[in-house]
Amino acid sequence: MAKKVDEATKANNRVVATNRRARHNYAILETFEAGVALMGTEVKSLRDGTASLADAFATVDDGEIWLRNLHIPEYHHGSWTNHTPRRNRKLLLHRKQIDNLVGKIRDGNLTLVPLSVYFVDGKVKVELALARGKQAHDKRQDIAKRDAAREVTRELGRRAKGMG
Repeated sequence: MAKKVDEATKANNRVVATNRRARHNYAILETFEAGVALMGTEVKSLRDGTASLADAFATVDDGEIWLRNLHIPEYHHGSWTNHTPRRNRKLLLHRKQIDNLVGKIRDGNLTLVPLSVYFVDGKVKVELALARGKQAHDKRQDIAKRDAAREVTRELGRRAKGMG
């Protein structure tokens, strides 16, 4: 039986910001969903759909994972209780997940990169990726593969239309 999805639920489940450069600069090995400890004005500002993951990254300090450089602009209806736009925010993960991430980061040359910020049932979540930095030649290879795949699909489309 299909679950009914009302309009309020659709509005509560939406992507606020994505980090498109992350997939270009890093090879994504594994992804995680983490909650974020936020202030009230930060959530209201995110509901307006304004955030930037451009320079954001995650670090591990004293067994806790922190999201740094996530820019959430000040809430325009806020008062003296408004938040600072680039403060450090704690990510909420299970202890086993944190220990697993710490081990993998310590072993290899890996980093934690936020891929997107979104709402799930009214709660703010961050898609966090365990990633390895790409070299320039790896980026060029990816672009060449993407271009080749695009040419193949274009040629197949032409042949299907009888133009090739």
